[in-house]
Amino acid sequence: MIIAPSILSADFADLKNEVAKVEQAGADWIHIDSMDGNFVPNLTFGANVVRALRPHTSLPLDCHLMVNNPEYYIEEFANAGADVISIHVESTKHVHRALQMIQQKGIKAGIVINPATPVSSIEDVLPMVDMVLVMTVNPGFGGQSFIAHSLTKIRQLKDWQEKHDTAFDIQVDGGVNPETAKACAQAGANVFVAGSYIYGAKDVKVPIDALKEAVTASD
Repeated sequence: MIIAPSILSADFADLKNEVAKVEQAGADWIHIDSMDGNFVPNLTFGANVVRALRPHTSLPLDCHLMVNNPEYYIEEFANAGADVISIHVESTKHVHRALQMIQQKGIKAGIVINPATPVSSIEDVLPMVDMVLVMTVNPGFGGQSFIAHSLTKIRQLKDWQEKHDTAFDIQVDGGVNPETAKACAQAGANVFVAGSYIYGAKDVKVPIDALKEAVTASD
């Protein structure tokens, strides 16, 4: 089980301390959403933010590139200190090459599917990835409601793992709270991204503990 708070819902003017408080509260990763205002209708963090945060946390920096042609940005994010880089299957014509580029930098490579994208679209690269991110909302903005059909995709991925005797992390992002996290864990997910649920609380330890308890209860 990995809990990865998304700084998309943090106070942008105080990111250093926003990361520190979730680290102290028991977070496992820090999730960084990079959006180009083109692939998704929002504009957020670039590799400069990863570089700025890297000296201030020992947690893995999980970088989700919601950008067109992510292969143009992989080296910059890797050099900035990313530990995981995930790219959308919908964002490039050269998915296999982009994943190879990530792994050649010595970091974990993830593939992402949007709510309308089937698991079948990524089957050819599943043997090479370290993680699959199932978007449980439409990407671009925080605070959206969980899309229940995502559970079917998580089960399909878990079945694929068992059939092929392989392993990769299954991450979910969007509308994650104790109820939805428990359902996702029961379906097979093990990495949980939560933004507004965590950063909307006065004490971030409370939601982080609640997520861990819900996921543990699903076992």
